[in-house]
Order: sequence, then C-alpha cells, then structure tokens
Amino acid sequence: MKYTKEIKVGFLAIVGIMMSVFSYNYLKGINLFEKNRNFKINYTKVDGLSVSNPVTLNGFKIGKVQRINFNPNNSKELLVDIVIENDVIFSKTSIAELYETGLIGGKAIAIIPDYTNDSTIAIDGDILKGTIKPGLTELVNQILPQVQLQIEAVMNNAEIVLGNINTLFDEETKEGLETSIQDFSNLTNNLSELISQNSNNITDALTDFKVVGSNMKSITNAISSDEINVIISNLNELANNLNDVSKKLTKSDGTAGQLINDNSIYENLEKVSKELNILIEDIKLNPNRYINFSVFGKKNKDFKKNN
Repeated sequence: MKYTKEIKVGFLAIVGIMMSVFSYNYLKGINLFEKNRNFKINYTKVDGLSVSNPVTLNGFKIGKVQRINFNPNNSKELLVDIVIENDVIFSKTSIAELYETGLIGGKAIAIIPDYTNDSTIAIDGDILKGTIKPGLTELVNQILPQVQLQIEAVMNNAEIVLGNINTLFDEETKEGLETSIQDFSNLTNNLSELISQNSNNITDALTDFKVVGSNMKSITNAISSDEINVIISNLNELANNLNDVSKKLTKSDGTAGQLINDNSIYENLEKVSKELNILIEDIKLNPNRYINFSVFGKKNKDFKKNN
C-alpha cells in the first residue's frame, strides 16, 4: 500500500501538534501520561500566588497550582485550580491553606487533612475550603499600628514628665543642687587629702592590728585542746561547789542556815541590843551606881556593909 504525500504530511502535522501540546504541558509541569486529580479552591485574595507554585502535604510537594481566575459566580472571590500529581488520599473536608514560603516572598498551598472526618475521600473535581495563614508582612502590618499608638502614648507621657521636671527645677532649686554638688565635691577632696596626709598612720594602725591578730592566733594555738578541757572541767566543778553551798545555806540544819532562816535568833539579838542600849543610858544617867572611887582613898561604906 502506497501512502500519498498528503497523508504523510497530515500524519507528521498531527504528531507535531501532539508533541507541541505535550511539550507545552510538560513545560507547565503537567504530565499527560500520569493520572492527576484536579481540585478547586476559593480564596478572597491570593497575594503572591502564581501558576506552578507548589501544593504540599505535611511539607511534601504533591502538586502545583494550575490556574488562577475570578470565580464566575462571585466576583469577590478568586478560584484557584490545583493539580495533585500524587496518589495520596485525604478527606473532602480537608483545608487548603495559603501560606508564605519564606521571608523574601512567595506563596504555596498546604493541604491540611481532616483526620477527624476522613470518611469522605476527596475525588477529582471537588472544591476544597481555602484559608489564608497570616504571613510575616501581614503580622507586621497588624502590629505596627498598635506599636505606633503605644509609642505615641509613651512620647506624650515623656513630654509631660519633662515638663513637670522643668517646672520643678526652677532657678533657686538649680542653684541649690549646684551648691550641694559642689559641697559634696569639696567633701570628697577633703577626705582624699585627709587620707593622703594620714596614710602613714593608717598603715601603722593596720600593721599593729595585724600584729595583734597574729599574737591572738599564737595564743590560741599555744592553748591545746587538753588544757581547754581542763579549764572547762574546773569551771564545772566550781559551779557544782557553789550550788552545794547555796543549797546548804538555804537549809535550816546548819548554823549558817539557822542564822539565815530562823527568825528567833534575830528577835533575841534585837532584844539584847535594846537591853544593852537601856543599860548604857542608865550608866550615863547614874554613873555612881556602877562606879565608886575616892580621890583621897576613902572607902565606900555601903560597899563594906555589903561585903
């Protein structure tokens, strides 16, 4: 069978078209010989997301972004078509989270599986719920206004404080502070001069103190532990003896105890003292009753008679 020239040209054209389509899709990252699944995701905004950006699951790339366009049913939403090139299975209620891939920008979509409700498996053509994870830029944009308000409040408070300080420190107060600072400076200078003038005396005093400390150390080293024990034993014995003497004095058995505790001895002594005072007074008033003498050697007649 002979092929005409036209048939050959047509066959080559068809092969060329097929190769062009395959090459175009291959360059876009689509392999026509693999069984892929397509999913749609709705987002309110897709800043930084572009075609061919990766789709990941647990950090592993399982697909890519295929198309981004407005939702024909709602112009306020964007419809993102993704292609899953992996046979991984996840539920239809899984979330497609849009996140930043790094500090320098770039977006990717992460499939977050819903393990609590994995009975319904996602199939080709399903629509997944999309969420947006705040990136570093968005967080900074959210925090900056609050930080700015706080900085403004701090600056206002600082301005008020500075105004109060300027009001407080009038000219008289400033002069008083300057005088105080000058007096303190003079005091430190005088102390410095005093220390400089008496540095030798201070050195001698420290030397003497060091000598005294050395002597005390030598004395304590000279006293042995046995001698200290003997001294402590003697002190204990002396304390015991004093306790015995105190006990004997408090008892009324001995002479000392009777003198201390017996009231009758005190009463007798007081009685004898009173009688002795009466006798002395009587001798002063009537000395002739007790003393009889004559200058000329005359004898007392009454005395002879009594004899």
